[in-house]
Amino acid sequence: MSSPPTTVDLYAVLGNPVAHSQSPFIHAEFARQTGQAIRYERVLCAPGGFEAAVRAFAAAGGRGCNVTVPFKFDAPRLAARQTARAALARAANVLRFDADGWLADNTDGVGLVHDIEQHAGQSLAGTRVLLIGAGGAAAGVLGPLLEAGPAAVLVVNRTVAKAQALFERHRALALERGVRLGAAGLDAPGTGHDLVVNASASSLQAAAVPVPASVLAPGALAVDLMYGPAAEPFLAWARGAGARARDGLGMLVEQAAEAFFVWRGVRPLTPPVLRALRERLAAA
Repeated sequence: MSSPPTTVDLYAVLGNPVAHSQSPFIHAEFARQTGQAIRYERVLCAPGGFEAAVRAFAAAGGRGCNVTVPFKFDAPRLAARQTARAALARAANVLRFDADGWLADNTDGVGLVHDIEQHAGQSLAGTRVLLIGAGGAAAGVLGPLLEAGPAAVLVVNRTVAKAQALFERHRALALERGVRLGAAGLDAPGTGHDLVVNASASSLQAAAVPVPASVLAPGALAVDLMYGPAAEPFLAWARGAGARARDGLGMLVEQAAEAFFVWRGVRPLTPPVLRALRERLAAA
């Protein structure tokens, strides 16, 4: 007797732009590794057309999706439920289309923490952290950074009011975790941080690194959430200052693994997928 056909579940990344997205490759690798029957696509959303695109994708049989720029702030309002980390960020990069109501989640921050601690080999406990930027990327990672137990986190941004708003929203979590949390402008970034995370738009805009090298402690780790050519100026700046430089590819793979777990209940191994992704991009 022939075996019954395997149901293939459909997922996608929705955003604008999405042609560059490595998510289909990453999730195909996860599926192959774990034996999960999924297909993963890219869906380009027209400006103002995000909600219609998500609903159309779900109606066509989609089981869930990733959400990328510029729609992460729009995603939570489409869901009946959201995780605590999505609620704190007020942004979501994952939707799961449950029959009893959609779930919104944000896996960016846990992806960053996993990359720093597992791939870069740096424990965050007791460290001093500088987070550059106060937009959607920073909002997604601040909560999990605080959960990891650093000694202090300083959020700096060109518009101080935005940094202050992020500070206020995370004040209770910082107090609960015993972390000194602060907010300031780019002109007051402090010195000697063990970890510097660039979550600003400077890399996307090909702008100069918005803080001086004095923010870096000797041997500090400097992470740009971007990858590829956009991240190179920041990485060169960090290396020139004697820091360990890291791009956002590890975070990309780790946040995808967390999304895969949210959707499938299976946690894939990330090191081989990260290696394969770096090889793929180097050969492109």
